[in-house]
Amino acid sequence: MVSSTSLELWLTTGLEEIQTVIRAVYKQVLGNPHVMDSERLVAAESQLCDRTITVRDFVRVVAKSDFYRTRYFESCAPYRFVELNFLHLLGRAPQDQREVSEHIVRTVSEGYDAEIDSYIDSSEYQEAFGDNVVPYYRGKSSEANMKQVGYNRMFAIDRGAAQVDSAVKASQLVYGVATNSGNTIKPSSATVIGSGTEKRFKIVVAGSKFDSPRRMSATEYVVPASKMTPQIQRINRTSGKIVSITEV
Repeated sequence: MVSSTSLELWLTTGLEEIQTVIRAVYKQVLGNPHVMDSERLVAAESQLCDRTITVRDFVRVVAKSDFYRTRYFESCAPYRFVELNFLHLLGRAPQDQREVSEHIVRTVSEGYDAEIDSYIDSSEYQEAFGDNVVPYYRGKSSEANMKQVGYNRMFAIDRGAAQVDSAVKASQLVYGVATNSGNTIKPSSATVIGSGTEKRFKIVVAGSKFDSPRRMSATEYVVPASKMTPQIQRINRTSGKIVSITEV
């Protein structure tokens, strides 16, 4: 569950209010968890209280913490990891397949830290939250260049105050994003999934062939939208590196 209200740290903010900001960051970035005292990032909290780091810096520390990495990177499907990064760090759902593919490729090729940095260092983050606003759910507001379909997708990944995001490991948006359809439309398994009308995607993977002489090669996988996440998981379990994901 993400917050739908703006909370900002000011120069005049007192210590009690700073604790409110800290709790809000944990709730937003970690997906409404119960954070035990042993899991709190005490050093970073102290730096925020001393104003030696900004809220943006604190968000980055939380998103790169073992808490976040274990629950969302190591335990979730790749699509789920990316859609929750959008929710937790930008306060919105991914808009299209291009966005998701870009982040999956970055995660595989550049690593976990680069993927987290790409949201927090983006111009979108700066314009929406700046240095001292806690990220919040922007799905109910009308903003320039935001697609209407993103509003509907928010309801698929934000299930209310009782939700803990780490409880759901599978993607909630993979079909809707891959097919550019609204998530309220439920396709019939008899006429869409597994039939000739289902959209397909080409995944290009750079890997190595273990023959002699050893050489690098590119492999292409063409999969239906409904099989995207399992295929990506299989690729991630090998030495292959995803280069691109495009509709065919």
